[in-house]
Amino acid sequence: MSWYRYVFRGVGKAENAASPGTGMRALIVVGGIALVSLAGCAVGPDFVRPAPPTVEQYTHGTAPTTTIPADGQTQHFAKGARIAADWWRLFNSAKINAVVQEVIANNPSLQAAQASLRQSQDNLRAGYGVFFPQVDASFDAARQKFSPARFGGSNPSIFNLFTLQASVSYALDVFGGERRAVEGLQAQVDVQRAAVLGTYLTLSGNVVNTLIAQAAYREEIRATEQLIDMQREQVAITEAQTQAGTVPYANVLSLRSQLAAVEATLPPLRQKLDQAGHLLATLAGRAPAQWAPPQLELADLTLPRDLPVTLPSELVRQRPDILAAEAELHGANADIGVATAALFPSFTLNGGYGFNNSTIGNLLKIDSSFWSLGANVTAPLFRGGTLWFQREAAKERYRQSLAGYRQTVLSAFAQVADTLRALEHDAESLHAQSQSLDTADEALRLIQANYRAGTVNYLQILIANGQYHQAKIGWLRAQAQRFQDTVALFVALGGGWWNAEEKAAATDGLQTSALPPSP
Repeated sequence: MSWYRYVFRGVGKAENAASPGTGMRALIVVGGIALVSLAGCAVGPDFVRPAPPTVEQYTHGTAPTTTIPADGQTQHFAKGARIAADWWRLFNSAKINAVVQEVIANNPSLQAAQASLRQSQDNLRAGYGVFFPQVDASFDAARQKFSPARFGGSNPSIFNLFTLQASVSYALDVFGGERRAVEGLQAQVDVQRAAVLGTYLTLSGNVVNTLIAQAAYREEIRATEQLIDMQREQVAITEAQTQAGTVPYANVLSLRSQLAAVEATLPPLRQKLDQAGHLLATLAGRAPAQWAPPQLELADLTLPRDLPVTLPSELVRQRPDILAAEAELHGANADIGVATAALFPSFTLNGGYGFNNSTIGNLLKIDSSFWSLGANVTAPLFRGGTLWFQREAAKERYRQSLAGYRQTVLSAFAQVADTLRALEHDAESLHAQSQSLDTADEALRLIQANYRAGTVNYLQILIANGQYHQAKIGWLRAQAQRFQDTVALFVALGGGWWNAEEKAAATDGLQTSALPPSP
């Protein structure tokens, strides 16, 4: 089978029939038969990778090719284009690059996933041991006494017995049960490898998203604080007007209510900012009191304009969660073979060669030698249906894994479709927010000019300024959402880990051996 590679080394020839090589040849026979048994068939179905989907796009109707211009930037979707393994560098932020590398180097979840992968690899290596003869050596030293009545005598017999022995046993894998079991271990390695990739992809996406959110919270807090200062000034002016009898007191109450509502939005924003910093410290393997990320500004970021869109047929060979589901399906398929092989007879070869003597000095003499060679066949005749229903259960597990694989693929396609549409709507939202911000800015400048001309009062300036800052907060949120959905697209498409020429840059701090080969 293509899953295995067996290496056996030859054994030297026996000297002659009258030497200790006579028994050694018996052991060699066991090993020879073991080699022959590897040519046996493996019962159960051979695993076949699920066929790629026939769909050619993710969304219903016309596939998006571009977004509308927003803030002077248009994003284009390049079907089948190559995804950079270090996709976060497309934002052109040295701070993002530094934090991603810091997190990848020290994240405990990633280290745990790597350890799980190494554990599964060691289990696979241990599983290969069943294809080799099991060789053991033993030495026994005993002093014994026989009862004379046992042999019809009267004198007890007391003697020493020393035994030095080597034994070989081999379970012939005639029906391939062991091969299927090792195939299942290989599938578990693939599951853990995909888990490492999934952890790595999720981690990098979370880091970039959290940095963007932190920058947006920081700028929104500043805009909110400026808005609160203006509303407080507006309240103070209105209170003075009320005392002068020019405006009713109800105006003061209305403005105080508006001020309190805006002030109430500030603590949650500060809490979210703090939580983002604490999350980044945790992802970097540090306590929040030990490490703080660099402060990022949205203005420091470059929006990636050319966005690759992997074909659906390629996505199923690249997304870590789909690869993990496929590996689980492979393992379930192998379990059917293991359960099927249990219905058939099992064959075991045994051989031994050794020496025993009553004195240790004469232990290695030729007349003290003994050897044995035997075979054992065990066939299940009646188990009350246990073996049969275990096989049926294995089949059902395969069907369950197949359904899970299909659901994973559908969910992945839906995630990509959601993100593509989100980027379209983000551009529309940001375009509308930009128009609102431009309109509020123009209105503010006009009122300021009228105030200098003496045609409006200062209170109207404060009102226009408040509207401007409200529009700015909406614009900041739309801008941050566009950045975050861009990150979400790279994550939904698998992150580009399979591009070998960029793998070293993308996995600094991640063990190269943890990455599977490019499909």
